[in-house]
Amino acid sequence: SRPQAFLLDSLLAGRPEVDFDANYRQWREELDSFAGVGPTPVPAGFQGKLRDYQQAGLGWMEYLSRFGFGGILADDMGLGKTIQVLALFQKEKENRKGDGQLPALVVVPRSLLFNWRDEAARFTPSLKVHTHSGLERQAPGAHFGAHDIVLTTYGTLLRDAEDFAKVEFSLAVLDEATVVKNAASKTAKAVRLLRARRRLALSGTPVENHLGELWSIFEFLNPGLLGRVSAFKDLLKLRDGAPGTEDARLLVSAVRPFILRRTKAEVAKDLPERSEQTLHCEMDKEQRRLYDELLRHYQAALLRAGAPAPRNKIHVLEALLRLRQAACHPGLIDPGRAGEDSAKLETLSASLAEILEGGHRALVFSQFTRFLAIVRRRLEQDGLPCLYLDGRTRDRKEKVAEFQKGAHPVFLISLKAGGLGLNLTAADYVFLLDPWWNPATEAQAIDRAHRIGQERNVFAYRLICKDTVEERVLELQARKRNLAALVTSAGEEGFIESLRREDLEFLFS
Repeated sequence: SRPQAFLLDSLLAGRPEVDFDANYRQWREELDSFAGVGPTPVPAGFQGKLRDYQQAGLGWMEYLSRFGFGGILADDMGLGKTIQVLALFQKEKENRKGDGQLPALVVVPRSLLFNWRDEAARFTPSLKVHTHSGLERQAPGAHFGAHDIVLTTYGTLLRDAEDFAKVEFSLAVLDEATVVKNAASKTAKAVRLLRARRRLALSGTPVENHLGELWSIFEFLNPGLLGRVSAFKDLLKLRDGAPGTEDARLLVSAVRPFILRRTKAEVAKDLPERSEQTLHCEMDKEQRRLYDELLRHYQAALLRAGAPAPRNKIHVLEALLRLRQAACHPGLIDPGRAGEDSAKLETLSASLAEILEGGHRALVFSQFTRFLAIVRRRLEQDGLPCLYLDGRTRDRKEKVAEFQKGAHPVFLISLKAGGLGLNLTAADYVFLLDPWWNPATEAQAIDRAHRIGQERNVFAYRLICKDTVEERVLELQARKRNLAALVTSAGEEGFIESLRREDLEFLFS
């Protein structure tokens, strides 16, 4: 099939004895004659400026359209993927022929709906935007045609999948496309049912855990490009860990034309500096006693002498979770101890007092909402009122606007709910209270402050308790960091799935 031409071309490279039929030869000649992707002028109706790399991104998306392919815009967080797509929508409206233009569909996590609506109103006010969400929504249908853009959430798409499959769109865009990284999930199956003439995916981290996630995204973008999922896994030997060098090189050649990734270091040289530092926290005797008791329990349960690595990864995850919680605060293990101190709470409190005295403002991230609640009570006791956002927060837009205006100097945010889609350039300090396996997740949190529009240097601090599993995690993160940095590199199975006995012994030492 046509989407598999790049893969086939990679397989046949350097084999002159192979003959091609007329259609394939014509495709290769067309590709060879292509002069390359260049910057595209800003559409007349776009209210704002596009940087050079953003105009190049617009040109790349037009290149995809010319060849009839879908692709992943994988720029670093904070480089303006949303406005590049809005510029594409604006350009297509201005170039449309007649009144028969189909609407574009944008599927987003629920937390990003307000961000897309605001950005569209700001940069492309002439485009008609319809939000398909909420209990009062009308079933997907012909009324979509009265709009230029239809916004919906992954959850709504899943619930309305049957009706969505009956509607045709000019372009379907998945924002934060790693939502569909699991090819067997209902959401991934629902997006593959969409009818769209062209398709795009947006993600600063298109590979979070292993290369198998690429198959799911590409099956939406270019169905059939990477073959059946079973054949794809066999090709890369994904069941046995990292693929071989030749297999990885083949995959890189096949998917490179469909992925555009620019880093801040490459294209946003005018961004202020960003520095990251680890703050080591020393637990007191009582917190240390609690942590060591848990550690001995899990050592005995998971690492019995002479036994192989436990096959039930859920038990490993549970052990790591409880040890991480104990390193954060005793109240996460025993709710009755929520009023006690902890090493991280003391370190954070002292650090915030110092930076706020200097007129700075801070974001504080944690994966544990109970820990954020403890931090919130402590700050209020210290006379430091703060804003708070987690997955249950409904007035996200108002909270963000309030912080940006300077009403509060500290914003407590759960990593899952606020690690993407928020523009919080009023902050120049970021605190990460509990690091985890995927460095890309931490980078997303820091990028809430270090993004286009930031004028001050940004300082990010990871709080780590000494002699705990957190220190071990930092040392093992390098394996994940390599995968996150190279979208098409030779990856490995999900981090937990690939843990060997010696890894576990190291983590639980």
